Amino acid sequence: MTQQYGDYQLQIYADGLRGVLPVLPMTFSDLEERAKAVLPPAIWSYVAGGSGDEHTQRANVNAFGQWGLMPRMMVGAERRDLSIDLFGMRLSTPLFMAPVGVIGLCAQDGHGDLATARAAARTGVPMMASTFSVDPMESVAKELGDSTGFFQLYTPTDRALAESMVQRAESAGFKAIVVTLDTWITGWRPRDLATSNFPQLRGLCLANYISDPVFRAALPRSPEQDMPGAVAHFAKIFGNPLTWDDMPWLRSLTKLPLILKGICHPEDVRRAKDAGADGIYCSTHGGRQANGGLPALDALPGVLDAADGLPVLFDSGIRSGADIVKALAFGATAVGVGRPYAYGLALGGTDGIVHVLRSLLAEADLIMAVDGYPTLADLTPQSLLRLR
Repeated sequence: MTQQYGDYQLQIYADGLRGVLPVLPMTFSDLEERAKAVLPPAIWSYVAGGSGDEHTQRANVNAFGQWGLMPRMMVGAERRDLSIDLFGMRLSTPLFMAPVGVIGLCAQDGHGDLATARAAARTGVPMMASTFSVDPMESVAKELGDSTGFFQLYTPTDRALAESMVQRAESAGFKAIVVTLDTWITGWRPRDLATSNFPQLRGLCLANYISDPVFRAALPRSPEQDMPGAVAHFAKIFGNPLTWDDMPWLRSLTKLPLILKGICHPEDVRRAKDAGADGIYCSTHGGRQANGGLPALDALPGVLDAADGLPVLFDSGIRSGADIVKALAFGATAVGVGRPYAYGLALGGTDGIVHVLRSLLAEADLIMAVDGYPTLADLTPQSLLRLR
């Protein structure tokens, strides 16, 4: 019989019969607490923190608590199918690992990007690799094995550099390009400001820049000879406030699926679709960029209506399998998780990420089993009730 994601609990209970208890936390709150104890304070604040007083970050999480899944009985949910079709690919899971710009620094060995790719290879959960990386994208892609990788692009003002990065991502085997729109300038982040910490300005997580021939050609001296000079050049070309006039150029960069990340307004969805985007990524950057209170989940229905069949990826506020199920019931094609896997990495490396992903999928699978939803197609907005 084919294994189901929920069978992870059977493995844990079987281990318990042999006196082996889980060494990694089973809940997000415990993950967070233990990760705080092991991560350096500056990295902890960067990962855990949000913008302003972090109201949007909390709102992203709390929005899921406003909805409940209506149980359905006697529907034959013994077997569940969580696979999805995305850009012509059949993926075994609707979950993916959202890009985390300092994921490399969350690992105890300082190579968290590689550990994340290895976790993707072990679980089949796709990795969205960030432009900000400790190791170059080619090295990350090699660790993905047969799993799927997407490349997230912070579009530089240097168009030749943007083209070079996209071409490298294609050559490395990434299956889509994800352009982040809401981070051409950093939001007001009090935790990071309190520690005066912006890792990239310290020369960290810039491997994709300093390994790029176009970037290196623009430097008077190599990064190996003058890292401060390389950082200064990075700071000069990093932030590109893209407009809709840039879409034909962005579209021309690749034949891979092009996904626009950070879109929450229906009109922006329609413009993206008309301009040739292949997918929409509904996200408030986990509450890290703008503090205003809009939960991404509240924006999702309008995004889905405007997308009118175009794939919609979603993240922001995912902390449990229940959150994943609710986002899928609204209509998201795939759901991204960020902080939970970063904390798993901090505690246990690749094994820690695998544990977090398996736990999230197990809970989602078991909710579908208990509440009577054998397939993702059975999860619809009518399955959800707003709680009083």
